Amino acid sequence: MSLRKITTIGFDADDTLWQNEQFYRLTEQQFTDLLSDFAKGEHITSRLLEAEKRNLAYYGFGIKGFTLSMIETAVEITEGKVPASVIGDILAIGRELLKHPVETMPHARDVLEALRGQYYLVMITKGDLFDQERKLAQSGLGDFFDAVEIVSDKSTTTYRRIFSKTAGGPDCAAMVGNSLKSDIVPALASGAWGIFVPHELTWVYEHVEVPREAPRFREIPDLGHLLPLIQDIAR
Repeated sequence: MSLRKITTIGFDADDTLWQNEQFYRLTEQQFTDLLSDFAKGEHITSRLLEAEKRNLAYYGFGIKGFTLSMIETAVEITEGKVPASVIGDILAIGRELLKHPVETMPHARDVLEALRGQYYLVMITKGDLFDQERKLAQSGLGDFFDAVEIVSDKSTTTYRRIFSKTAGGPDCAAMVGNSLKSDIVPALASGAWGIFVPHELTWVYEHVEVPREAPRFREIPDLGHLLPLIQDIAR
């Protein structure tokens, strides 16, 4: 594998360019409060996580699937006795999650502005199409990107498909993100660089072992360290 200059940089969106998981955590707390008469908080969150994982194959990633998983969990925990008013409340907090404000991550705008024109920039994100389009528009970051890819899931095939359309293919591409499972490991497998930017609230489903032995794996504490790293790789 050659170490040619990077020409393409892919960016994850949620919890890489803007905050996301913190809003899910707040909604999850509201959900456990709604069911506090039926079970303890830890049990509720555990059952919700099981439902989310189980339903990914049907609903995919995103707020709508999360809301349906909350309803399913409520039915299970109450053994079918969940009040209609609680179902209504769950739908309401799901709608609120779809309206949460977009809070960009530190250094996101500055680093994109510095990289624009020097590299082909592509946002690669998964989740609900309408919600991701909304967040991109409200973030004010859309103009920095040469392309936007909203996908149902992120796999090695996904990155090969996207990066193969760019100069040099995966060999000259790098993927930047906070999820080892979705952003880093499959990007590395495609032949690209994987630049890990940890986020303290990354969803537990996205946790896998850090691929520290991979020659193209890099880790930085925040996006403010990205430009020097890219320049160092290009030397």
